[in-house]
Amino acid sequence: MKQKIYILGLATAIIVFLGTLFKVNHWPGAAILLVSGISILVFVFMPLALVSSYKAEGDKGKRLLYIVTWLTSLVVFTAMLSKIQHWPGSGLLMLVSIPFPFVVFLPVFLMSRRGNTKDNIYNTVSVLFLLMIISCFTGLLALNVSRDKMVDSYTVVHNYFRSSEAAENLEISSQSPAVQLIDKMIIMTQKYRDLYPGNSGYSPDMWKGEPGPYQGSWLSQNNIIRFGKEKEDIHSDLLSGLGDLVSMLEKTPGCESLAAAAPSVFNLRKTPGGNYNWDSDLILAPTHPWLLVYLTGLENNLRMMKVSVK
Repeated sequence: MKQKIYILGLATAIIVFLGTLFKVNHWPGAAILLVSGISILVFVFMPLALVSSYKAEGDKGKRLLYIVTWLTSLVVFTAMLSKIQHWPGSGLLMLVSIPFPFVVFLPVFLMSRRGNTKDNIYNTVSVLFLLMIISCFTGLLALNVSRDKMVDSYTVVHNYFRSSEAAENLEISSQSPAVQLIDKMIIMTQKYRDLYPGNSGYSPDMWKGEPGPYQGSWLSQNNIIRFGKEKEDIHSDLLSGLGDLVSMLEKTPGCESLAAAAPSVFNLRKTPGGNYNWDSDLILAPTHPWLLVYLTGLENNLRMMKVSVK
């Protein structure tokens, strides 16, 4: 039985490692590997390993310790997975998971060792160091982007608007189907971007102007906002439209080089099925300032692209 548990633990570790590797490199399938690996770890490997250890030790007085050990693993690994996957509520889970091992697990662990002279002090020290490492790791995951970096992003976006305003004054001689589709994508991008300030209590025009007056109030808002079906529909339509635009550019004479560069400009990657998907977690994540930066840059790139289309 122990050999099977060791094999299961090794397989689980490999799956989690591959999921982490895929996530770092933004390869498809990362989410499936991470969710599968951590689910197996928490709901299969940990219970089997703890039950096996409990039966081998034969000390019924430590039953609570084994239960709390599994519960701590559930809380910590669920919070980590939620943060990595940008799921709603991940911030709250991280706030709970950081002190959880010290507030819940550590007291039970120390009580279980009270009066037991057979236990080595080094085991206690090892557990304390392990808790410290887990807390440091979860703390790093919980760190938000610094305020200065957020402010810098607004400056970049404002520069996008200035160049976009200049692009509007460029003379477009062609009215080809590609240009008409680009105009449609620009309107869709503007509509998508305006969803965020409007649903956050701000006027969409404020985002287009000088960002300074409302940076502080914007940064104090909850970064995770869900807009339901309207947001999901336009998110899907935008992805589909950009994929169609790339395909149209490939078929338009004289636009071959533009078509080759378009996927990287739009942050798209081609799937094995021939369709396109987002190639950046920032576009998928519901943290709206970064998606606003992407949409603003996308609008600017589309306007510039119109000039090059014949």
